[in-house]
Amino acid sequence: MPRPEVDSSVETKLTLISLRAKSGPAYRFTSLAHLLNEGFLEQCHRSLGRNKATGVDGVSWEEYGENLSENLHGLVTRLKAKQYRPLPARRVYIPKDENSTRPLGIPVHEDKVVGKAVSLILESIYEEDFLDCSHGFRPNRGCQTALKAVNEILLKKPINHVVEADIKGFFDTVSHEWMMKFLQRRIHDPGLLRIIGRFLIAGYKDSGLLVESVKGVPQGGTLSPMLANVFLHYVLDEWFEKEIKPQVAGQCHLVRYADDFIIMVQFKEEAHRMLELLRNRFAQHGLVLHPDKTRVMSFGKYEGTNAEKQDRKANTFDFLGLTHYCTKSRHGGFLVGRVTAARKFRKKVGELYLWFKKQRNLLPLKELWKKLSRKLHGHYAYYGISGNYRGIYRYYRCATRIAFKWLNRRSQRKSFNWEQFYLYMKKYPLPKPHIVHRLYTLSTVK
Repeated sequence: MPRPEVDSSVETKLTLISLRAKSGPAYRFTSLAHLLNEGFLEQCHRSLGRNKATGVDGVSWEEYGENLSENLHGLVTRLKAKQYRPLPARRVYIPKDENSTRPLGIPVHEDKVVGKAVSLILESIYEEDFLDCSHGFRPNRGCQTALKAVNEILLKKPINHVVEADIKGFFDTVSHEWMMKFLQRRIHDPGLLRIIGRFLIAGYKDSGLLVESVKGVPQGGTLSPMLANVFLHYVLDEWFEKEIKPQVAGQCHLVRYADDFIIMVQFKEEAHRMLELLRNRFAQHGLVLHPDKTRVMSFGKYEGTNAEKQDRKANTFDFLGLTHYCTKSRHGGFLVGRVTAARKFRKKVGELYLWFKKQRNLLPLKELWKKLSRKLHGHYAYYGISGNYRGIYRYYRCATRIAFKWLNRRSQRKSFNWEQFYLYMKKYPLPKPHIVHRLYTLSTVK
C-alpha cells in the first residue's frame, strides 16, 4: 500500500515522527493534530479515487474539488476550533458469498480526506511497531507477501497442524474503549484522539435510518484499515509473539492479513491449546471466534501419507481467497498447492456474468471487449500466483463462454456462431491466463 506524495514539509515531519517512534518504543506523541493543514489535506484529497461512491451528502471528488481551496480552509478552521465532526457513513451491502452480504460504510468525501491524513500520521508511528507477521494495508506488503510467508513456513519449518481462525464480524464488533486505550499507548495528543474518537461514534445511515455506533469500525473508510491493524497488533500480534510463542513447545508461527489470519504449529496438543488461548484472549477484548469457521487441522509434509493410511481426504484450508492443499513436486518432495477457493471462484464468475449481461447493449463491442480485458488482467493480478494456473485458466474459459452467450443476445443481427466468435477472438485476443506473482521469488511479471 504505497504512501501518496504529500507536502514536503509534512513529509519531513512524518519522517521525523517515524524516527522518534523507532528510537523510543515507549515514546508518546503529544503534538500531532497540527499536521492536518491545508497542504497536507489537499494532497490526501488528490490521492483518493475520483470515481468512488459518494456518502450521505452526495458530494463527489470532482464536486468537492471545484472549490477545493475554500473547502479545505473551512475544514481546517473547524479542525482547529474542535468543531469538526464526521458525518454518518452511508451503509451499503455487497455480496460476500452465495448466502450472505458484507456491510460497507461509505463516508462523505471530506471525511475520507481527514481519515486518509490521520491514517498517514498513524502509519508513521505504528510502522515502527507493527510486526513481520502483519501484512494487510501496509507499505510494500499485501496478500502476496502474506501468501509467500505461509508458503515458506509450511515448506521450511516442521509444521504439522494449522489453526484456521475466523473472527466473527470483526469490523462490527471492535471495542471503542479498547481501541482508544491502545492508541493512548503511543499518542498523548487530545486533539488527534478526539478526531479519531468522533470517527468511531459517527454511526451510519441504513435505508434512511440513523444508527449510532457503540462499537465497531466501519469497513469502507480510509481510516478503518489502520485502526483495525492497531487493534489487532495489540490484541493478537504482540500478544502472540511476546507471550505465547516463547511458551509453546516446538514451532509456532502467525501470519495475518487485516482480520484474516492462520497459525501454523508443530504439535497437535499445542495447536488445540493455542485455540483455547485465542478464544479467551479475544473474549477479554470483545471479540468472538466464529464457531463454524474456526478449527484445528493436520496439515504439512506428512498430511498426504497420513490421509492415505486413515482412508480419508487430505485436509485443505482457505486463506486470502485461495485453497491450500498438500501436493508433491516432480521430484517427489512436499509442496503446498494453491487454487482459487471454490466460493470465491463462483462469486467472481457470477459478478462477471451479471456485468456482461448488463453492459452488453450499453457499450459498443470494442469498448466492451476492452473492459473485459481489463477485468481479466485484474483477476490475474490477484489470483495469478504460483500454483494457481488451473484456477485462472478456468476463469478465462468461463469469461469466454459468458462473452459468447451475451454477445449472441444483443440482437439477431449481431449474433455470432462459434466459428465467427473464434475468428473475432483471433483478431482481438483477450489476455491469456498467466502467472503474475512467482511465489518462490515473489517477483511480479510485468
